[in-house]
Amino acid sequence: MYLIKEEKPDMMKSILIVEDDITFGMMLKTWLGKKGFEVSSVSNIARARKHIESEATDLILSDLRLPDQDGIDLLKWMKEQDKNIPLIIMTGYADIQSAVQAMKLGARDYVAKPVNPEELLKKISEALQEEKSTVTSATKFSSKKDTVKETEETRRAYLEGESDAAKQLYNYVSLVAPTNMSVLINGSSGTGKEYVAHRIHQLSKRDDKPFIAVDCGSIPKELAASEFFGHVKGSFTGALNDKTGAFVAANGGTIFLDEIGNLSYEVQIQLLRALQERKVRPVGSTQEITVDIRLVSATNENLEQAIEKGTFREDLYHRINEFTLRMPDLKDRKEDILLFANFFLDQANKELEKHLIGFDAKASRLLMDYHWPGNLRQMKNIVKRATLLAQGSFITSAELGTELLEVPATSTTSMALKNEESEKEHILEALRQTGNNKSKAAQLLNIDRKTLYNKLKLYNIDL
Repeated sequence: MYLIKEEKPDMMKSILIVEDDITFGMMLKTWLGKKGFEVSSVSNIARARKHIESEATDLILSDLRLPDQDGIDLLKWMKEQDKNIPLIIMTGYADIQSAVQAMKLGARDYVAKPVNPEELLKKISEALQEEKSTVTSATKFSSKKDTVKETEETRRAYLEGESDAAKQLYNYVSLVAPTNMSVLINGSSGTGKEYVAHRIHQLSKRDDKPFIAVDCGSIPKELAASEFFGHVKGSFTGALNDKTGAFVAANGGTIFLDEIGNLSYEVQIQLLRALQERKVRPVGSTQEITVDIRLVSATNENLEQAIEKGTFREDLYHRINEFTLRMPDLKDRKEDILLFANFFLDQANKELEKHLIGFDAKASRLLMDYHWPGNLRQMKNIVKRATLLAQGSFITSAELGTELLEVPATSTTSMALKNEESEKEHILEALRQTGNNKSKAAQLLNIDRKTLYNKLKLYNIDL
């Protein structure tokens, strides 16, 4: 075993591998060593603890399942000992449920076996860079981007997802955020447009200034000028005090105009003038106020069609749309569905003071097969309701309700696939939900233990 030196060059990062597969561990150790890391490896949790207590460690790669305990037990111990070392979980099962649990306990990321070397190297680099940025409080924007500069509470408020669609979206966010370009976020209701707007602000050079959100759909036409630009006392009936408008409140920062397509044509003219001149005049005032704002807008409408109909100004459209972000619907990011479901379950557990573990196999399949017309907002509401109703440790199809049994009229896919592949996935999901406890998995599947063993043999599921 190579010992990690107490003092090492800034560029030399130490990695501890916790892996009981000696051959794989040695290959990984050799490969990472060639990549410039100083690497040690141990084969169980007990040795990992001793190493962490006695040696400087910058990052840990831990297998999920080890002879004495598992990677989640190591995470719990590190949390108790206040050991703030980034840890990446490796699992041979690509186990979504266990990965979610590990992330909840503080794992920085997870990677499925067989490990893709370049993907692993990328995750290691991101974890080390984020840790460095957090500790050194760097002033460069690149460091701010890596840390996302959010509190732990803010980080828990949303999940970005792991699907290709999510990765592409947030790659675009990271590209446009440091600029001053106006951004138009286009997407269906409930897809998380306001979160993306907030993320753009957090990753921008204006992040220490205000982020002001305005729901354009809820503003009466006669009060829009006051909401945007403010008013002085007595300027109209009901103006009992001076009011600061959203543009002045957001000065130096970001103003987010949600559902901008709902603004009346007259208000669009006022908004365009303010964006062009970068000056606003409160209602009833003779003084103009210079403002410096970054504009982010969102809509679930097709504004180009609105322009053709004459209900949205083309010049305003070009002013607000220097860069477009398109939010994917939840049904188009299947890989993220169970991640979000467990994320919302975690939130509901805390809010309702419950301790549910997850979703049983049938409920998980219903979640995956449903078309989610209301997207994330709909899922959050359904999961919260199911959490309230659930009596056992797992949410079942009964708590999810009949809503998830509905399918689009154009869908030709059966909700109850009977082929071997779907049955295998059904069994794997039950095993994931129960931490590979065969007795509990058999109960969830409503079969006896012997039948489950036969199925495991049939599908070559090796535990």
